[in-house]
Amino acid sequence: MNRTLTSEQRIEAVFRGEMVDRVPFALKGWRAPFCGQERLLRNDGMGIFEDCPVFTSTSPHVTTETISCVEDGTPCTRTIVRTPVGEITSVSRTMGDDRIDRTSWIVEHFFKSPEDYKVLMFIAGDARHEPAYENYGRRRAQMDGDAYLKTGAPGAALHEIMIMFMGVETFSFEWAERRDEIIALDDAMTRSRRDAYRIIAASPALVVCAGGNYAPEVLGMERFREFVLPHWEEAAGILHEGGKLLGSHLDANNRLWADEIGTSPLDWIEAFTPAPDTDMTMAEARAAWAGKTLFINFPSSVHLSSAEEIEDATRKLLEEAAPGDRFIIGITENVPEHCWRESFATILRTCNEYGRLPIHSSRI
Repeated sequence: MNRTLTSEQRIEAVFRGEMVDRVPFALKGWRAPFCGQERLLRNDGMGIFEDCPVFTSTSPHVTTETISCVEDGTPCTRTIVRTPVGEITSVSRTMGDDRIDRTSWIVEHFFKSPEDYKVLMFIAGDARHEPAYENYGRRRAQMDGDAYLKTGAPGAALHEIMIMFMGVETFSFEWAERRDEIIALDDAMTRSRRDAYRIIAASPALVVCAGGNYAPEVLGMERFREFVLPHWEEAAGILHEGGKLLGSHLDANNRLWADEIGTSPLDWIEAFTPAPDTDMTMAEARAAWAGKTLFINFPSSVHLSSAEEIEDATRKLLEEAAPGDRFIIGITENVPEHCWRESFATILRTCNEYGRLPIHSSRI
């Protein structure tokens, strides 16, 4: 490929399996504040891999109220969801800098008692999904080649019940004492989301990330096989008919279910984080998941190292990913303010210098 590519074109070509000019380096979302250094990095080829929704969800018989509050001296948001059969509340704390992508930490989960099952069941059944394609086209035009837009899709419902509604400890008790209730809620949520997948399949987006953050220490192999793999199979059956590429955010330890991921219908994997931060190396992932595109997360712990060590780590990733097709070095976590300038510049420079495709170990 001899033509000069924009970041958007390079990333899409990688997802389509093309051997581009070099391994891309891209941030998942805006992981650096808008400033001169960030602009210089994008001018030198750093890409942005941004999420853009293509559907909206409404619940005609459910109302949601958010209230700013303070918990233990920390600003938080209390969310109250009201339905004809009762209400549930949660408290969350926003984490991160205002200038970059932020995340929320749940301080108090929605599920408090078995009485809340009927409320969650009602919410699942009341959900309605509608296309919202115009925003995707508008956002893509605004980016003008600087960013590649993927879109999101619901993940496995059981995992949302565990992490978002209950928390791990409460889920463990409920799984032991009222498993049928959890499975019924999982079924209801799964049914309610099928329309969303059909909408995504007809959308202008090519690359779809369906949930993730599955940790083997918490989810376990049995529940992974019973709930996550069927979810991927059903989602892929719908999305592949629309020509979409299905992925999932798998940033935890993956050795336990590496074989299952390899034979799954996933087309790509987001945020795989190689050793030393997890239990698989880059070489092991490439061998286990041949044919799947890997948008990795550069190991977060390495950002704290010297520029020389960051370059060495980047070169090792490139070597283990050889010949370099279907491979993107990404940043999917926030990086400390005092680290990102040197770290991002070093990773980008190393990709530009040593990531020319096809990669040969003699050049690394």
